[in-house]
Amino acid sequence: MRFGVDLGGTKTEIRALDESGREVLRRRIATVRDYAGTVAAIAGLVAETERELGQSGSVGLAIPGTVSRRTGLIKNANSVWLNGKPFPRDLEQALGRPVRLANDANCFALSEATDGAGAGHPVVFGVILGTGTGGGVVVKGQVLEGAHGIGGEWGHNPLPGMSRDEWLETSTCYCGQQGCIEQWLSGPALADDFKRHGGNPDWTAEAIAASQAPEARAAVARWTQRLGRALASVVNILDPDIIVLGGGLSKVESLYRELPALVQAHAFTPEEPPRIVKNRHGDSSGVRGAAWLWDS
Repeated sequence: MRFGVDLGGTKTEIRALDESGREVLRRRIATVRDYAGTVAAIAGLVAETERELGQSGSVGLAIPGTVSRRTGLIKNANSVWLNGKPFPRDLEQALGRPVRLANDANCFALSEATDGAGAGHPVVFGVILGTGTGGGVVVKGQVLEGAHGIGGEWGHNPLPGMSRDEWLETSTCYCGQQGCIEQWLSGPALADDFKRHGGNPDWTAEAIAASQAPEARAAVARWTQRLGRALASVVNILDPDIIVLGGGLSKVESLYRELPALVQAHAFTPEEPPRIVKNRHGDSSGVRGAAWLWDS
């Protein structure tokens, strides 16, 4: 039995998968927003799941950050109470067993590469387009974390080919850099761009993406063109067999018609459009990928 836990900003979820990947149990609680409470809540979820199923299992965890290879402490987590803490060690002590942790975008990519939209492809790039802009790389079933645990973090590269107007519109990202891809391609970034061009400031990214209003269509077109530029840089470096889109903005159906040609136009002679597909498991991919960490 494999247990996957997804530690989100507002909810913490556990799912139990059998050896075939079939889901046999799912539980969800509100995320506890302090360190000791988070450790206790996850340990409690696992214990409750094991009591209900009558058997134990491996534990994998998707987190909104990464584990420093140098210190073993959490870094880059937007659940800021985790940063600088020995979360893997404390969780293993609470559970009495080894635990595997990975960035939530890496877990998304692993889930889709294992039994999702990217299954059967040697190199999968998983993209998160939501509150933030993240990514993960899976090569032959293995998550490519990199030397410092930041593999796939394309959202904090600068947007390629920024025009003068685009550069003037950028502000400093929370990471301290300017012009990050996340500042252009996240859901809040789409809403900000819409507002800058005269759109209703109360509209969310989801409302803009769903609307047929001319100003909304224009905002989505600008966003899609920027996404094409950004993904072209990934294609030039990684040349993935397939790109799987996730997050709330992956539901924009026009992406799958328009984006491949845009990426091809900006990439270095790929000879054909890249294969870009919607995820199969949706919001479940993070927690499923956490469970699959014990198969990678």
